[in-house]
Amino acid sequence: MKKNIILTAALTMSLVACQSNQQETWTDHALNVASEQLKMTAEELTGTHMIPRSIYAGYDLNFLDSQLQREDKSYIDSLHPNPSAQKLKQKYICGIEDWTSGFFPGSLWYAYEMTGDEELKARAIQYTNMLNPIRHLKNTHDVGFMINCSYGNALRLSPNDTIKAVITETADNLIARFNPQIGCIRSWDFGKWNFPVIIDNMMNLDLLFTASKLSGDSKYYEVAVKHAQTTLKNHFRPDYTSYHVVSYNNDGTVEKRQTHQGKNDESAWSRGQAWGVYGYTSCYRETKDTTFLQEATHIADMIMQRVKTDDCIPYWDLDAPAGKDTPRDASAAAVTTSALLELSTFVPDGKKYFDYAETILKNLSSDHYLAAKGSNQGFVLMHSTGSLPHGSEIDVPLNYADYYYLEALQRYQNLTK
Repeated sequence: MKKNIILTAALTMSLVACQSNQQETWTDHALNVASEQLKMTAEELTGTHMIPRSIYAGYDLNFLDSQLQREDKSYIDSLHPNPSAQKLKQKYICGIEDWTSGFFPGSLWYAYEMTGDEELKARAIQYTNMLNPIRHLKNTHDVGFMINCSYGNALRLSPNDTIKAVITETADNLIARFNPQIGCIRSWDFGKWNFPVIIDNMMNLDLLFTASKLSGDSKYYEVAVKHAQTTLKNHFRPDYTSYHVVSYNNDGTVEKRQTHQGKNDESAWSRGQAWGVYGYTSCYRETKDTTFLQEATHIADMIMQRVKTDDCIPYWDLDAPAGKDTPRDASAAAVTTSALLELSTFVPDGKKYFDYAETILKNLSSDHYLAAKGSNQGFVLMHSTGSLPHGSEIDVPLNYADYYYLEALQRYQNLTK
C-alpha cells in the first residue's frame, strides 16, 4: 500500500512538472513579459497623448571615433547633444508625428492577437486612435510606418468603418511624394540632397498595397512596384549590400550614394540590410514578381554570411570593428527575423531561413536581450542602436525593435502550430 502511495505521488509530481514545462516555453515566457511591459507602459502614458520611443542615453566621443574609424571628423558637427544627467536612462517619449509613433500601438495589436487579452486590445484601440490626424500628414514618407503598423493591424484584428478612409487618405499623401521622372517616392524633406530616397522607404510600400486592395484603385500598387524596381536598380552593390541613401537628379540619374547612419558610405549598415530583405519579401508577397523574391533571397544570404556574432544579433554596422563593446542592434535582428520567417514560406529551401530566424528569435528571447518585467523603462527588448554616427540612441531599447520582435513571434507561432 505504501509503495502504491509513493508511486502515485511520484507520478502526480511528474505530471505537474511536465505540465509546468509545457506552460513555460520560451515563446510563452517572451509573450508574457512583452504583454506586461506593454500594459505597464500604456497605463503610465495614458492621458499624455505621447508614445514611448526609447531611453535617453549619452555617448563618449572617443568611443564613437573608435567605431567610425573616419579620417574625416566632420560627423562631429551633426552629433545630437548629450542628454542632461537628469534625463539619462529615463523614458524618451514622442508625439504622434514622430516617425516611430505607429510601432507602440502595433505592438499592442500583436500582443493582443497572440494572447486574446482584452486589456491589450483596448489599449491598442486607444493608441491607434491617437494617430488619426496622421492621415493629413504630407511632409514625410514615414506615414507608412505610422499608419500601416497601427491602423493596418487594426484592420485585421478589429475592423471598423473608419480604417479604410484613414489608410487610403494616408496613402494618397504618400504617393503624392512620388516623382514619375525619377521613379521613386521622396523620403526626406531636409538636408542637402536633391531628391533623397532611403532604403527604409521600402517598408512603407505595404501601406500602398493595402490601400490598393481596400480601394480597388491600382495607382497605389503601381507606385509601390515602380519604387521597388528603381530602388533595386540603384541602391544595391554587386554583393547585395545596400546604401542607405540614394539621391537623384531631376532627370532620374543618381546624384550621390551614401550611408547616413552607418560606419561610412560604403559600409553595410545593419538595419538598412534588414529593411531591404523585409521590403523585397513583402513586395514578392503582393506581386508574385520573382525578381523581388530573388533580391530578397540574395540579401538574406548576404546577411547570414556577413553577421559574425556568436548569437547572430548583428553589430550596429556589418563593417563595424568587432569587439565586446561594439553596440549590437536588436532592431536589425528583429526586422531580419520577421522577414526571414515569411521568406521561408516562399522558397523551396526555406528551412535554412526558418532555422536562422528561429535562432535569432530564441536569442532575442533570452535574458541577454529580453527585459525583465518592470525593468527597461517598460520596453521589451534591450540593446538596439538608432544612429551611432549621430550619437543617437546607442545601446538602448527602441519601440520598433519591440514591434518587429512581436511580429516575428506571431509569425513563428503561426508556422509552428
